[in-house]
Amino acid sequence: MVWAMTETPLLLAGDFATPTRADWEAEVLKILNRRRPPGKELNIDQAMARLRTTTVDGLSIEPLYTDHDGQLGHPGVTPFTRGTTIKTGALTAWDIQQLHEDPEVATTNKEILADLERGATSVWLRTGSDAIAVDDLAAVLAGVQPDLAGIAVSSIEDQVAAAKALVSFWKASGAHHASGNLGLDALALAARTGEAPNLASQAEWVQATLADLPGVRALTVDVTPYDDAGAGDVDQLAFALATGVAYLRDLEAAGISPADAFGQITFRVSVNTDQFTSICRLRALRRAWARIGEVSGVPAAKRGAVQHAVTSWRMITRDDPWVNLLRTTIAGFSAAVGGADIITTLPFDTALGLPDEFSRRMARNVQLLAGEESNVGRVNDPAGGSWYVENLTDQLAEKAWAGFTEIEAAGGMVAALTSGAVADRIGATKAERAKRLATRAQPLTGVSMFPKPDEEPRQVPPRPAAPVRAGLVPQRDSAVFEALRDRATAAGKAPEVFLACLGARRDFGGREMFTKALLGVAGIVTPASEGGTSAEIVAKVSAAGTKFVILCSSAKVYAEQAKEVSQALKQAGVATVYLAGRKAETGAEDVDSFIDGEVFDGMDVVAFLNSTLDQIGVAK
Repeated sequence: MVWAMTETPLLLAGDFATPTRADWEAEVLKILNRRRPPGKELNIDQAMARLRTTTVDGLSIEPLYTDHDGQLGHPGVTPFTRGTTIKTGALTAWDIQQLHEDPEVATTNKEILADLERGATSVWLRTGSDAIAVDDLAAVLAGVQPDLAGIAVSSIEDQVAAAKALVSFWKASGAHHASGNLGLDALALAARTGEAPNLASQAEWVQATLADLPGVRALTVDVTPYDDAGAGDVDQLAFALATGVAYLRDLEAAGISPADAFGQITFRVSVNTDQFTSICRLRALRRAWARIGEVSGVPAAKRGAVQHAVTSWRMITRDDPWVNLLRTTIAGFSAAVGGADIITTLPFDTALGLPDEFSRRMARNVQLLAGEESNVGRVNDPAGGSWYVENLTDQLAEKAWAGFTEIEAAGGMVAALTSGAVADRIGATKAERAKRLATRAQPLTGVSMFPKPDEEPRQVPPRPAAPVRAGLVPQRDSAVFEALRDRATAAGKAPEVFLACLGARRDFGGREMFTKALLGVAGIVTPASEGGTSAEIVAKVSAAGTKFVILCSSAKVYAEQAKEVSQALKQAGVATVYLAGRKAETGAEDVDSFIDGEVFDGMDVVAFLNSTLDQIGVAK
């Protein structure tokens, strides 16, 4: 076969007219107005309002982006929106840092060596009474070559002791090129414990690090305590900037220049399943921090923010933990695309206890696959230039800067923590998120949606008991749903709600599946009947011994049967009868006399399930 050569370029869309925004808007209105009566059609502004999404902290997500007025800039140069470095083609262009917190010395040492042998490039040790003992730090690091692997420490109890132990290990090992982080972060410690912030020793440690450990950073600006407590995207950035500025002022008072101070700070930030906000948060933080560097007189080349991205603990679920593999994959990918310098992927069973060899391997492989199979590490700012990404980056940077200036005007981050202003800001966002979680506008796969009540529990070593702390209260998003499941489990016998499915399967099938899955969120099982007369349905309900029944069917069948069946059930001793759908579908004016409630998409699932458990006698 001979292939003909031509100089005419192949234009795949050459025979099609270029669509305009007006064309798109016309199609939108055609779809949204399809079933609306004459005179009630939406105009384009109303249609856009329906398609526009607003996040819990006020970011606006448009349904279509067609332009971006900002300058794209270049990677590796100020303001570092597109990254602090220029990729050189390496498969993995970030530091894969594994977290270790198991107090069992032999186990942790084995895990650290396995991580470093199989793809991790550095380690992060959490010390404390519920983690690795400070005195055991050298033992858990036995066999680690500190000139090859970076080491970072953190503590929720005694940061100075952890820093001393790490420096002692480096000195005893004769390390000449040690790298890592000493984990000093007085404000994050105060946020976790509720104690007054004490920055007194930080400048001394920075001076010592500058003199003796040129590859080490002494300070961390850790915003994960705020994420754990429910802070939104904007506030996390505002808290990071305000904390960084508090440290700059403290160090400047000790005679340390802003340029040197910039080189001593690592930002530890969260990334989650909201892929694009995670990407844009990293980009926005670099831009805003570079601006602070500019007004502080830091040379342009030194204004980059080094960021350690950690997959969010708050997004991890206890129930159906395997879905966490998807969550951490999305979050880890977002961190890489967003240009994080260091990435830690939490094991998928983190909420259940201490990870085992398998879950640690999966946590490593999430990053290795992203680097070596998707080749993210070879690309500079992969999302850059997207109108959506650039717009969202702009929004985050502007709103975070406004939040930062509010904190500064009120006295700075130390004052914000001690006055309760930080908790108040988080509380407002958390309340809005709670509504979205409860109505499943923000769904949690495997927990609030598509639950798996018969899942096999995963057995992992328990975590040591943590001391009671008075700081910000951490809470995973799934906790409210897990509490429902725990309540049902504690009852011994699984609680039951009967589904009376009226008519044929084509009438009730969709609503039966919806209701069954909704009740499964709380571990409630659902014996059911299909079709039949009122007497037959009553007989099956009586045989099951249930006192709570939900009718499932279509509006047409409800109009014909709902009242008769409901009244028959109540005469037979059933206490509560609900309807899957809306009461108005029965067409009865006296519907409230025979239907006690509704089950529908968008309802407050948490309130409904707690009420249901109350009504069927499950103890709190």
